[in-house]
Amino acid sequence: MKKILNITLKCLMVSILSTQLLACTNIQLKGEVPNTEDQEIKVDKIPETQLPKQSLVVEGATIKTRILTPIDFKRVTVADGSYAEYLRTLHLKPHGSPVLYYNGAEKNKSNIYMAVVDMEIGDRDLQQCADAIMRLRGEYLYGMGAYEKIHFNFTNGFRVDYSKWMEGYRIVVEGNRSFWVKRTEPSNTYQDFRRYMDIIFIYAGTISLENELISVDLNEMEIGDVFIQGGSPGHAVVVVDMAVNEPTGEKLFLLAQSYMPAQETQILVNPMDRDLSPWYSLNFEGEIIPTPEWTFKRSDLKRFP
Repeated sequence: MKKILNITLKCLMVSILSTQLLACTNIQLKGEVPNTEDQEIKVDKIPETQLPKQSLVVEGATIKTRILTPIDFKRVTVADGSYAEYLRTLHLKPHGSPVLYYNGAEKNKSNIYMAVVDMEIGDRDLQQCADAIMRLRGEYLYGMGAYEKIHFNFTNGFRVDYSKWMEGYRIVVEGNRSFWVKRTEPSNTYQDFRRYMDIIFIYAGTISLENELISVDLNEMEIGDVFIQGGSPGHAVVVVDMAVNEPTGEKLFLLAQSYMPAQETQILVNPMDRDLSPWYSLNFEGEIIPTPEWTFKRSDLKRFP
């Protein structure tokens, strides 16, 4: 019988004048730290709050089976085999596992996340915020065999189709110019796919991904939608699950992110509501959506076309 554990994480101090670390830049060599100033959190008078108090099934191996919905809420219905189902059933590392950076070091902010997605990220400083979202999208499509739908743009606008990569073509980048060159025999192994994604991580980022996505009204949110602010720095988080209170119509959502430097994808806590955390409610006042390491606006919600 599964054990239910009530977890109270440490206090998180959030302030209007607190600053954010450099995040998810759009540079060609992500191992280099960009020369930009820290960005100030754009939030008015966020109160100090304790984080969070929520029930988990600690043995749960996926988002769906570990993170319970609050009382009177149930998960929204999703289609079998859909991207929404894929995200909701992402496998998680054992409860209490720390987020690891690409080099194996532990992230020292254990009070900002509820769980860690069990997915390798390589040993290079590549899979940052927007990269993690593209990775999830790519992994889903690859697993479905929808290879022709796997494509992302470089920051310079060059479209990179995985179907072309499968044919043995590789990309040459000369300054701001990119082009295909036939380099190897056709192949479609998982290693081929991962090499493709690493190239995407190097030459794409929040700026290019934001330009690829379409804007969505907050009230029309779906699992898989993305809050994104393109820039250097910029940031992005992805909606990985949703729940609804059918009598009232109130909807909740869960958010996941990677960050800079490259690190494992994590399910975020809600820094503004310890009783609801890690869930966020769509019923909020104002224009801003504070998350533990970035503040978004309503208008930042976008979707893969």
